[in-house]
Amino acid sequence: MKEKVVLAYSGGLDTTAIIPWLKENFDYEVICACIDVGQESELDGLEKRAKLSGASKLYICDVVDEFVEDYVVPTVQANAVYENKYLLGTSFARPVIAKKLVEIARKEGAVAICHGATGKGNDQVRFELSIKALAPDIKIIAAWRNPKWTMQSREDEIEYCRQHGIDLPFSADNSYSRDRNLWHISHEGLELEDPANEPNFDHLLVLGVSPEKAPEEGEYVTMTFERGVPTSVNGEAMKPADILRKLNALGGKHGIGIIDIVENRVVGMKSRGVYETPGGTIWMEAHTQLEELILDRDTLSLKKELSNRFANLVYEGKWFCPVREALQAFVESTQQYVTGEVKFKLYKGNIIKAGTTSPYSLYSESLASFTTGELYDHTDAEGFINLFGLSMKVRAMKQQNKK
Repeated sequence: MKEKVVLAYSGGLDTTAIIPWLKENFDYEVICACIDVGQESELDGLEKRAKLSGASKLYICDVVDEFVEDYVVPTVQANAVYENKYLLGTSFARPVIAKKLVEIARKEGAVAICHGATGKGNDQVRFELSIKALAPDIKIIAAWRNPKWTMQSREDEIEYCRQHGIDLPFSADNSYSRDRNLWHISHEGLELEDPANEPNFDHLLVLGVSPEKAPEEGEYVTMTFERGVPTSVNGEAMKPADILRKLNALGGKHGIGIIDIVENRVVGMKSRGVYETPGGTIWMEAHTQLEELILDRDTLSLKKELSNRFANLVYEGKWFCPVREALQAFVESTQQYVTGEVKFKLYKGNIIKAGTTSPYSLYSESLASFTTGELYDHTDAEGFINLFGLSMKVRAMKQQNKK
């Protein structure tokens, strides 16, 4: 019997060409695995395409709920955002995909896992670190880095497929490089390769419209959270994945969550991309609004520091590392009282506060008002300021004496 390899299969031209390439260069039995994290229509016709290309089997694994509940939820609870903009849409989808690839490889007794990520991108790092963490004994084949991979363009890949009897409806036309899941869609290539160019939003956007084309009238939305997890939208209780679907529709309609970023890749280069994250942007903002009402100053400050570390780990592909797990444990402890309701208005790309309430709110109107109350005596501030600024005053006095 031939040895088996599990191929991370998207159905695109790259991974379709990899099927005959693996058989020809390694004599493997190729088992394709498409991990559904919310690609929607991109999954249509995959089984026929994989079989025509020479795969012996295709797994399509629906992991949308697991993706949202075990990867999206803790990342949002951590308020993790890479370089102040990127909501990690591709980054935290890769570990769940890798986890399922390993499970299928174990089930099939495969000796290797193959991916089609390029040698310039972040995804090769994310896939391979996750596989190494979960299955250090399984061989990893990165087609684009392998010396036996000689194709350098879409035209090369199309011709290679034709030479192997695979005549599928792929086009050599240039288009954006995209990655989609339930959380977001990313766009790279074409005019975006030059940061001096304005994005062609009319041609580019998939999940919604630009703010300029959003409705002239805003729309109010209410979300509830329990222990940092969203539980309803506009009074309708839903599981997290369905809440994200609902928010995607609302956010897309109002031009929410479109960012244009030049980011620093793990491999050392800068890359420019446009991300659409309509529902995720709303979810993140609502969670942040609720936390600012509930968390005390020291906890909120430390959490902001650690959220950046959390984001970097996820971006770098280190989901399955002890530090990320430890940070998540801290984050979960901060979410014990993050329960309440957030109301906001969506209007032309903006999320406008319209009221936040929680039974665990630390906000006290009597304390915050300018009226003197029993809990706060204005004159107490004098001694506090004297002690709080003592080191600064002593330093200034010393400097005066030196003159």
